[in-house]
Amino acid sequence: MALEITLATFFVFVLTFLYILNVLKSWNKSNTANSPPGPRRWPLIGNLHILNLKKPQLTYLELAEKYGPVFTFYMGTKKMVVLAGYETVRDALVSNAEVFGGRGRLKIFHDMDKGMGILFSHGETWKAMRRFTISTLRDYGMGRSTIEEKITDECVYLNNMLASFKGNPFDSNMILNAATANIIVSILLGYRMDYNDPQFTRLLCLINENVRIAGMPMVALYNIFPFLGFFPGSHKIIVKNVVEQCEFITKTFVEHLKNLDENDQRSFIDAFLVRQKEEAGNPLSYFHNGNLTRVVRNLFSAGMETTSTTLRWGLLLMIKYQNIQEKVQEEISRVIGTAQPMYSHRVQMPFTNAVIHEIQRFSDIVPLNLGHETTKDVTFKGYFIPKGTYIIPLLSSVLRDKTQFEKPDEFFPNHFLDSNGKFIKKEAFMPFSAGWRACAGETLAKMELFIFFTSLLQKFNFGLPPGVTDVDLTSVVGLTNAPKPQMMCVTPRM
Repeated sequence: MALEITLATFFVFVLTFLYILNVLKSWNKSNTANSPPGPRRWPLIGNLHILNLKKPQLTYLELAEKYGPVFTFYMGTKKMVVLAGYETVRDALVSNAEVFGGRGRLKIFHDMDKGMGILFSHGETWKAMRRFTISTLRDYGMGRSTIEEKITDECVYLNNMLASFKGNPFDSNMILNAATANIIVSILLGYRMDYNDPQFTRLLCLINENVRIAGMPMVALYNIFPFLGFFPGSHKIIVKNVVEQCEFITKTFVEHLKNLDENDQRSFIDAFLVRQKEEAGNPLSYFHNGNLTRVVRNLFSAGMETTSTTLRWGLLLMIKYQNIQEKVQEEISRVIGTAQPMYSHRVQMPFTNAVIHEIQRFSDIVPLNLGHETTKDVTFKGYFIPKGTYIIPLLSSVLRDKTQFEKPDEFFPNHFLDSNGKFIKKEAFMPFSAGWRACAGETLAKMELFIFFTSLLQKFNFGLPPGVTDVDLTSVVGLTNAPKPQMMCVTPRM
């Protein structure tokens, strides 16, 4: 027994010694290159002691003021480079798209998808899945009238649901989740799901929970110190939820296999299964069940979360700024009347279009972006950044860049209007990121936001419940910047 304790102590000592040597090695190596400047770091913890773990973008915005648009930040022993401001982020993601086009590697994302799918994959897997995904989404109507019909049909279900509350207070979260999720579900599966379907609501709850807890401090610490994985915590809940999502998706495409008709492909899953059969003899094919499960999971999550969260912000902002809500409704009445809003109407509705863009800018849904990674050594803005460096293209700093927006910290639709009231595009409008890793569903999301938002304001007035005097525009901790749960009321307009 004593010998076992002695041996265990010896091995712990050796492992600790080797770990410290590795830390010192990385420390010395990182200081030899012409690295971007940054705050002084401490051994093992790096710069964690100055980081706002709940809202890290606030720390990075402050540091950008001190160290400039390219600076180094250490999460434990992991070196990260933060890019701040429109000019710098655009230069990296667009002008140097290939170099900054890798996906940043975090332990929790690897645990979730094992390097498969589209969101967190790398190299040839990512290229193959993204290429197939974009072309297939287009085949199933993304950006065309066929998908517009699905959105307008879903508006009817959504409006009926809101009308059923008969003016009583309700929380819009799950309802908007279901409505926006049904658009991507119709593409992935070939049909929509009922808002009260227990399987559907369970999937929505799993996604909501993962998005919320993925931004929690415990998960951030797990990414920095993976040995914490032995302990119970949020990281284990995330993986468990992903497993449950994948089980549902697996059952779904097994059902599709039973009735698969190569000449009558009804959904994204059908198209993938047909491609899988075509490449059945290729041992290096990327079209295997692992990638199918993860791509579908990625699209389901991403296709629902950011769009529904943006709509929630939009309704809350309309409640807070009643004068803007009324002006949007006046434009809707003048241009559309009682007809169904269509995406083409946006050209005739500069104010509504500007309001939707300002909702996206102000709400800042993905403040840190999803992390990038350099694919090769690069000298950028005079600094050397090695291959494999984790990059944070700080979208908050782009959407609130003082050189690009007159009132960056205020909700101000005139950011997207000229002196004559005409809509103007802004190059710094990057809620979907840019370059190689820009959102694959950007076109679909834009169409959804305009049609859903316009349809809702056409049918209803939005306000606060009796006794509530103001809207709370603070956000909750999470992977995305979501508003706090709040009750609202609607009254029919026509």
